[in-house]
Amino acid sequence: MSKIIRIGTRDSELALYQAKAVQSQLEHLGHQTQLVPVKSTGDLVLDKPLYELGITGIFTRTLDIAMLNGDIDIAVHSLKDVPTLLPKGIVQAAVLKRGNVRDTLLFKHNEEFLGAREATIATGSLRRRAQWLNRYPTHTVVDIRGNVNTRLQKLEDSDWNGAIFAAAGIGRLDLRPEDAVNLEWMIPAPAQGAIMIAALEEDEETLAILKEINHEETEICTTIEREFLNKLEGGCTAPIGGLAFIKDEEVTFEGILLSKDGTKKIHVKRVKALGEHHDIAQWCADYILERGGNRLMDELKESHVPTNIYSTKSLTDDQRFLLNDKVKVESSDFVKISLNRIHPRFLKNEIQNVVITSQNAVEALLTNYSAVELQFKNIYCVGRRTKKMIENRIGKVTHTAKNAKKLAEYLVDNIEGTEVTYFCSDLRLDDLPTILTDNNIVVNEVEAYQTKLDSVKLPESVEGVMFYSPSTIQSYKKENEVKGIAFCIGETTAKEAKKHFKDVRVAKVPTVESVIELVNQHYV
Repeated sequence: MSKIIRIGTRDSELALYQAKAVQSQLEHLGHQTQLVPVKSTGDLVLDKPLYELGITGIFTRTLDIAMLNGDIDIAVHSLKDVPTLLPKGIVQAAVLKRGNVRDTLLFKHNEEFLGAREATIATGSLRRRAQWLNRYPTHTVVDIRGNVNTRLQKLEDSDWNGAIFAAAGIGRLDLRPEDAVNLEWMIPAPAQGAIMIAALEEDEETLAILKEINHEETEICTTIEREFLNKLEGGCTAPIGGLAFIKDEEVTFEGILLSKDGTKKIHVKRVKALGEHHDIAQWCADYILERGGNRLMDELKESHVPTNIYSTKSLTDDQRFLLNDKVKVESSDFVKISLNRIHPRFLKNEIQNVVITSQNAVEALLTNYSAVELQFKNIYCVGRRTKKMIENRIGKVTHTAKNAKKLAEYLVDNIEGTEVTYFCSDLRLDDLPTILTDNNIVVNEVEAYQTKLDSVKLPESVEGVMFYSPSTIQSYKKENEVKGIAFCIGETTAKEAKKHFKDVRVAKVPTVESVIELVNQHYV
């Protein structure tokens, strides 16, 4: 080729490294080249997470325009940044041999925090955020933007425990710390670690040259991953992971789709013989969609519609379905639970009177001991669902009440003996122990689980909040100014809400479905 091949690239250090890798291979083949750096929107806008910018091809669009305008001959991209549908007239001409595909965790100090209930991790990727929260639901994930060096400096200057990077990026820049850990459990972005070269479809001479540097195995694997992404109709605003690799003449593909908060995850894995692998992406995408992926993708696509109701407890798909068409709801767990180890000394003898006020306490007991080991003569509890759970898994309930105060009042008049063992949270209301103690009943408190307040800042459009316990209200107040309607699951929760909200509404029965009915009544 007699003319100089103009190589378009972003002007970040990593993008220039990738462009120079392409340049080196082309010059090795005897071609003259010239680098043409261009800034993209993704490089210019650094004050918002990528998934909030709402632009497909945020790092590639500027180079697409430059190529269509004739300012460059080819464009070099990280293939994971490239939309699955290229602009008319532009084609994928080649991919280089793939680098490390994995995501990598860099520590601020050490990895001990991985076993802690509370920790802070930084990432600008919705996919990484969702997978991290799925594995570590009580951790906090914060946004981080900028080039690799900028993000490394932000980690150094922060009080975060760690940050997640693409292994290929920090490796190519020779910035990988010795103690960095590849996250083998985290499924990477489709085509992560691959460098792609785009060219004009009509430029046959350039296409022929680029075919000589194409790495076929990388092309096969990344094509599968990107087809899977395309079938799910996902872009940078959907938490989708996909990884294909070839070994022993077999293609293995693993894919994942998650909700933004990581509470929902649909996973697929499939192996096909090389040469018979052409339907693997379609099959895996269909598998995901048929198992709730369709509904999850609809939720992700509708996320731009203003939210008017927020639930401080994650709602199931069936519960969301109960809300009427005028309600646009988002949900997350404002209270995260960590079950404690319950020492055998508390259970070595039969306990005459046991008080359980939540299903979490039941889970804690059964995580530590079998039902046979739980020798309880009288079990007193709060709530119909807690009662049902106890009777299904432990034994008969002597008495149940709507809330802790009513249960305490019942016990004052009806208890056998003068002592109770109360399996509770580290954050519990004072009503029950205070009433019992004031009436000369001894309360032995056993901390069965810990409660972490883990709220988020709600959108301005939210008109009402669904609350399920006083602690969900306390959690809400940590991040939000009180406004709108408080839809409460019961009187105890409403009592706390009335300290802060002017408009408080209480469900007829203490169930999530009854709170949903309250919301629907407001939006008839």
